[in-house]
Amino acid sequence: MLRLDDVHVAYGEIPALKGVALDVRQGEIVALLGNNGAGKTTTLRTISGLLVPSRGALTLDGAPLGGVAPHDVVRRGIAHVPEGRRIFNRLTVRENLLMGAYIRRDVAAIAGAVAGKGESGLSVGRGPRKRPITSSIRSQARSYATSARSGRGT
Repeated sequence: MLRLDDVHVAYGEIPALKGVALDVRQGEIVALLGNNGAGKTTTLRTISGLLVPSRGALTLDGAPLGGVAPHDVVRRGIAHVPEGRRIFNRLTVRENLLMGAYIRRDVAAIAGAVAGKGESGLSVGRGPRKRPITSSIRSQARSYATSARSGRGT
């Protein structure tokens, strides 16, 4: 389980997160929703190890995660797939998958998991599939809204 308890993060003297609490259990899908500047990206960057909390606890399966280097967060099974896909457009699909799956040995399984899903599937496939976290909520919400308007929504 991923747990954030009273997490505070600042950019210099400017507070960005104040007392964030979040529990994500195995197999659960959680969406962070909010206005611009609400702290969604900062929360994901903190989970990914790109930012260090000034206060609070961040744990993964009971082990401390706050302040862990980003490459060690990946080794523990969490990948941050930023919004906007950010694939290497001069590389082949296989080369893109190899860039993000450097700690995995089952590249064929990754390729099979993202087959037919276009660039968004490729960008997610670059991270470890065990516990990916994404920040592509905005594009997914747009896609759902378009489907709902056209009568294809769920």
